[in-house]
Amino acid sequence: MGISIQDVLFAFVGGLALFLFGLRFMSDALQAAAGDRMRVILEKGTKNPVRGVLTGTLVTALIQSSSATTVLTVGLVNAQLLTLRQAIGVIMGANIGTTITAYLIGFNLQDYVFPIIAIGAVTFMFAKNKRNQSIGQAILGFGILFFGLTIMGDGMKPLKDLAFFTDFMVSVENNPILGVLIGAVFTFIVQSSSATIGVLQELANQGAVTYAQAVPILFGDNIGTTVTALLAAIGASVAARRTALTHFIFNVVGTLIFLPLFMVGL
Repeated sequence: MGISIQDVLFAFVGGLALFLFGLRFMSDALQAAAGDRMRVILEKGTKNPVRGVLTGTLVTALIQSSSATTVLTVGLVNAQLLTLRQAIGVIMGANIGTTITAYLIGFNLQDYVFPIIAIGAVTFMFAKNKRNQSIGQAILGFGILFFGLTIMGDGMKPLKDLAFFTDFMVSVENNPILGVLIGAVFTFIVQSSSATIGVLQELANQGAVTYAQAVPILFGDNIGTTVTALLAAIGASVAARRTALTHFIFNVVGTLIFLPLFMVGL
């Protein structure tokens, strides 16, 4: 039985759409549940750079979106509620906090997707309290996210037997810069590094991508995710633009340091 490119493409696009919707649905709910407290935490938790990093990590882990944290930070700098020095710590922390999503995806929860969706849907629809509704929405979004991953993973299974795809991934392994560009462009398009990493994790799970092929794309994801903050800084104050640019430079410098180390086997 031959591989149907249409089936692979439809499963990938549909699964990715569900994943993105679930991630956004969950992130919106967590932000709603947190309310204005996230802004207060960011304002008060940046008295020194170390606290700023910890605050950025905590906030991003709670709302499951580094883009939301960085955009909020740019907004606070623009409103002169944070200095550039304070914002840099938060942005570094946001880069750490966003990895929590990847760890959650790494847990094999596919067998429990439907119960998770059911619990989330019932809580979301029938809870009287607004906060409990937000918690239900977050659980529902989490379940939809994993359901999308399951569809995407099942659809991408045949890719490891497709000569074109395996040859392409070998070219990425031989040319890591190409992998960085792919990661940056794809993350820019879907506006979520978590989504790109989720796709990579599923490809690796199916045996379609090796570790050596995935890492350069991961570096590209880190660069692509900074575009959201750069766009948010357009028309903002000089300090706010510098904050967004710092996020971009921090991730580019990280790639320039660690990609060569990875290439030489460290």
